[in-house]
Amino acid sequence: MPLSWNEIKSRATAFSKEWQSESREDAEAKSFWDAFFNVFGITRRRIASFEEPVKKSDDKGGFIDLLWRGQLLVEHKSRGKSLDKAFTQAKDYFPGLKERDLPKYILVSDFANFRLYNLDTNEQFEFGINELYQHVKLFGFIAGYQTQIIKSQDPINIKAAERMGKLHDALKAVGYTGKDLEIYLVRLLFCLFAEDTSIFEKRQFQDYIETRTAEDGGDLAHHLNTLFYVLNTHESKRLKNLDEHLNQFEYINGKLFEGSLPPAQFDSKMREALLDLCALDWSIISPAIFGSLFQSIMDADARRNLGAHYTSEENILKLIKPLFLDALWAEFEKVKSNKTRLLDFHKKLRTLTFFDPACGCGNFLVITYRELRLLELAVLRASHSSGQQVLDVQSLISVDVDQFYGIEIEEFPAQIAQVALWLTDHQMNMKVSQEFGSYFARIPLKATPHIVCGNALTTNWNEVLAPEQCSYILGNPPFKGKKEQKPNEKIDLLNVCAGIKSAGILDFVAAWYIKAARYAHENKAIKCAFVSTNSITQGEQVSVLWSWMLAQGIKIHFAHRTFSWSNEARGNAAVHCVIIGFGLHDVVNKTIYEYADIKGEPHAINATNINPYLVDASNIVLANISNPIVNMPKMVEGITPLDNGILSFTKADI
Repeated sequence: MPLSWNEIKSRATAFSKEWQSESREDAEAKSFWDAFFNVFGITRRRIASFEEPVKKSDDKGGFIDLLWRGQLLVEHKSRGKSLDKAFTQAKDYFPGLKERDLPKYILVSDFANFRLYNLDTNEQFEFGINELYQHVKLFGFIAGYQTQIIKSQDPINIKAAERMGKLHDALKAVGYTGKDLEIYLVRLLFCLFAEDTSIFEKRQFQDYIETRTAEDGGDLAHHLNTLFYVLNTHESKRLKNLDEHLNQFEYINGKLFEGSLPPAQFDSKMREALLDLCALDWSIISPAIFGSLFQSIMDADARRNLGAHYTSEENILKLIKPLFLDALWAEFEKVKSNKTRLLDFHKKLRTLTFFDPACGCGNFLVITYRELRLLELAVLRASHSSGQQVLDVQSLISVDVDQFYGIEIEEFPAQIAQVALWLTDHQMNMKVSQEFGSYFARIPLKATPHIVCGNALTTNWNEVLAPEQCSYILGNPPFKGKKEQKPNEKIDLLNVCAGIKSAGILDFVAAWYIKAARYAHENKAIKCAFVSTNSITQGEQVSVLWSWMLAQGIKIHFAHRTFSWSNEARGNAAVHCVIIGFGLHDVVNKTIYEYADIKGEPHAINATNINPYLVDASNIVLANISNPIVNMPKMVEGITPLDNGILSFTKADI
């Protein structure tokens, strides 16, 4: 468990006092670095080695003063020696290291001074030994506090999915397939995150593979199955003579490792593929984005367009901000200076529930949870003085993953959604730990997201979450026009739309609007918002869907008019969409988000009423008629883009 920052600062002061006069590199350097790691509560032998042999850029052999593989390289000099030359020497070792062993940081020192290079951000920090206590947070990666900024479009998300895809293909090629393979990879995914986010100790998972398994990979599957069993076994119930390395792993619980899996089989290349996955920094990978990427590796065709099908955080925020987030932040600003009202507001956050009835890998739920935790962190800052040390951090946090509900038709994405919420929870706990100086982790897992594997159109939503307990319904249901729907999907749509005339022309997404409206009749305070194809606000669908919705009392609260629903991933997929927020109650402040450029940013327009065509006007719906209103030939069918892109041409094709 990481030390508090106050304890680390105290140790840093003592370290500086002890070593401020030392100058002999050969005699004392190793003791110096052992003591340095102890400042952060880390035993150096656990993660790093001295005098690591390596071939330098000039093809001559050399020895790295200290190497923490994949994380930190240290080059030490005698007092007064050039730190610039020390850095150059450190870089000369890079060609001799495997890619997965390349460090993210270089630290050079001459006893009196430290210079830290962050190779990811190209930042450099320099300070004297007596100033170490002021700069200890630069070494949060040693202490176990993750300070990275998670970027949804970071290329590492794609790299992680590609490497996981290679391991998936290798396991599938030897006959390890289906549900067993999916669960196996989900468990590995958790272990990879755990190692880089302080759930496990530094390099604990990677070291277990490197030191306990044969290089040919022949015994790796046995060791992994044993590890999975240990992670599901409380420390008090483990064998007394269990391997010491295994026994150091935390008890996870949460049913993630419950149940045994058939043994897989690895070879040397597959073992290397897993070690390459360990080398990535999983603490900066976004669970919201990676869930969808992870799902896409299961399909070879989808992987050719890897990243095309995930929803960017920017687009998710377009929905959740006007649905609830903007209002919650506005309420916080009003109450933050009043302790009593602030406490009531904090309690309110715990009562909110979020339901995505087409959750996929959970990206809407994950981003919603992250944003709710960030709001709670702002509440905690307002409740406690800046930098205040809190001994029991856990007592401060009330928002948890059990406030989140979802339905997903496929089992594997449903599992990913649950794990992604747990991983996000831990990342947010690290933020709170850093803020208040005391480490906090919800391990073993206790609260569980309520993700149901089932068909959302045949599942009784009341059995997933009672309407009176629901605050918000949100998500991105499948679109599918009438010609793209499979026979079973058409049956589900028509069953949901029972009693609605001409429902067969509706896009598949319309079924979620209808189920949400019926569900909300039991709690008219529920607010809903879905991403949809813009076709449900155009042409003949309007009279079929929205005549019924308006008759139920539905009011549109906000709407994003047509925009390009896309992301910045490779193989970018785009479709013209709208976002519609609605409910069975009216609101005073209605907003239309208009796009001058469908690929650009919207500007907000206040509206008195938003009608089904997403304009500020009365709720007039144009009925579908079969005869022309003037003396013209009858139109059989207009131009409809039903070719799925087959007949599309670019300028280069012409």
